[in-house]
Amino acid sequence: MERRTFLIGTGAAALAAGIGPGAFAQSKPEKSKVTLGVGGKPLLYYLPLTIAERKGFFKEEGLEVEINDFGGGAKSLQALIGGSVDVVTGAYEHTIRMQAKGQDIRAITELGRFPAIVIAVKKDKAGQIKSAADFKGIKIGVTAPGSSTALTAQYAMVKAGLKPADAAIIGVGSGASGVAAMQKGEIDVISHLDPVIAKLESDGDIVVLIDTRTEAGTRALFGGSNPAATLYSKKDFIDANPVTTQHLVNAFMKSLRWLQTAKPEEVADTVPPEYHLGDKALYLKAVQNSLESYSRTGIVPPDGMASVMDMLKQLDPELRDAKVDLAATFDDRFVKKAAT
Repeated sequence: MERRTFLIGTGAAALAAGIGPGAFAQSKPEKSKVTLGVGGKPLLYYLPLTIAERKGFFKEEGLEVEINDFGGGAKSLQALIGGSVDVVTGAYEHTIRMQAKGQDIRAITELGRFPAIVIAVKKDKAGQIKSAADFKGIKIGVTAPGSSTALTAQYAMVKAGLKPADAAIIGVGSGASGVAAMQKGEIDVISHLDPVIAKLESDGDIVVLIDTRTEAGTRALFGGSNPAATLYSKKDFIDANPVTTQHLVNAFMKSLRWLQTAKPEEVADTVPPEYHLGDKALYLKAVQNSLESYSRTGIVPPDGMASVMDMLKQLDPELRDAKVDLAATFDDRFVKKAAT
C-alpha cells in the first residue's frame, strides 16, 4: 500500500465523519475525564504512558486520565470492547483483529516502533533449547495468553516450522511474577519485556534467543518493521470526541519527544520507584536497552501494518483469508496535528 493511498484513505475518513480542521481548533475537550486501559503499566513497552502521567502531560492538555491496569494486553482490549474504558494503550495488532471481526477499532498514535519483546530460555536448558525450532512440548511464559508476547513466541515457532499450538503458552503476569515463574522453573522459555528480561539477564537466569528491542533484531524475526504499542480506541469514541482525542494524542507526542532526548537516569527518576524491581541500576540498563524502540514520529508506517498483518495471517486461521483495509486501522490526523 502506497503512502499516498493511505493518506487519501484517512482524509476520506475525516470527511466522512464530518470532522474538519476547525474541530481541532476547539480548545476544551468534550470529555475531560477519560478512562484508559493498559496491560502491564510498569513494563517499558508502555513507558510513554507513565511518562505522560508522571510529567503532567495529561493535565497540561486539560485531561484527567484514570488508568486501569489489567493483567495483559488482551484484557485491556476486552475492557474497551465491553465499554469500561474509553481508550487503550495496547499492541497495534489488536486493531487488525478487531477490524477483521467488524469492530472499528483504530490506532491514533504509535508508541513503539519495535516490539521490544525478548524470547529467552532458562539457562540450564540452553543446551537443549537453542532456537524456536526446539520449542515443541515446552512451557512458554508470556504476560497473558493472546497478548503480543504470546503472538511473538508463536510467530517465531511458525517461522521455525512448528505450529502455534506445539508449546504450552502460560500467562505469568507483567512484573515480578514473571521473574519468579522463570526462577522457580515453572516455565522453560519466556517471551517478555523489560524490566523483567533485564532482571533475569542480570541474575544469569536466561539465555536470550530472540531480541526485538532493536531494529536489527526486529528485522531478523519479522523481515522488516513491526509496530508495537499504540494508543487506540473505537471509531465511535474518536468521532464523538475529536478534541479529547487530539489532547490525548498531544500528551503522548510530548512523551515521545521527551524520550528522544531523555537519559536513562531521568526516566528512572520519573517513574514510580516500584518499577525498578528493587534494583535501580538494573532498571537503568533496561531503559538503555529499550530507548531505541520508541516511536520517533507517532505514525504507524504502511510497511509495518503489512508486517503485522502477515504475522496474524500465519498464526490465526480466522484471519488467513480476512480482508482488512489496513488504512482503516490507523487514523493519522491527530498525530499530524500534534506535530504542527
